[in-house]
Amino acid sequence: MIKAALFDMDGTLVNNTKVHQQAFDVFCTRYGVADWQEKFDAVIGMGNDDIMRHLLPEEIIQKKGLPALAEEKEAIYREIYAPTIQPVKGLVELLKMLQAAGIRCAVGSSGCKKNVDFVLDKCGIDSYFDARISGDMVSHCKPHPEIYLTAAKTLGVKPEECVVFEDAGAGFEAARRAGVKQVIALTTSFSREHIEQSFEVDRIITDFCDIKTPEEL
Repeated sequence: MIKAALFDMDGTLVNNTKVHQQAFDVFCTRYGVADWQEKFDAVIGMGNDDIMRHLLPEEIIQKKGLPALAEEKEAIYREIYAPTIQPVKGLVELLKMLQAAGIRCAVGSSGCKKNVDFVLDKCGIDSYFDARISGDMVSHCKPHPEIYLTAAKTLGVKPEECVVFEDAGAGFEAARRAGVKQVIALTTSFSREHIEQSFEVDRIITDFCDIKTPEEL
């Protein structure tokens, strides 16, 4: 059995891909960017700097700066999501099982610290996590493996002793490159068929109710 479980946040702890899309719609409309939706699927799971470079014209980035743009967009996201946020089905029960089994947990997210704290606090799950690694704590976001390598190191375990829960291509690649034992994909952002055809994962689940015991990991 594994020693640690590393969780992505967006699309994994919470099913919030559509909320991020809503926030980007408001944000991009402010700046007159009309073609961002065509590029959105390709940037799911990446850090804000990379996302902004993909979605926005260079002149906007040069004028406003990446940090200010990211904070503006994430503030919109938190305002939209706060009234309805809830954890993915079965997550709390899984976290309780892992805690009882002595399996340590960490968040490994390309999102900013404010968003990680927001999600854990609003969902009432902060006490289950021994470490929180966010995109603004590392030099490289996903698909680089640094986030998951840092999460494992912070927990005092080897990557090959960890299971990773993810929902997007950048995260699957980051977990693979980190050398974790198992990559489990959730179908929150992409269909089962798309994940099977496009990504290398060990298992696909609809939500955390699909995991009945820690011994499955």
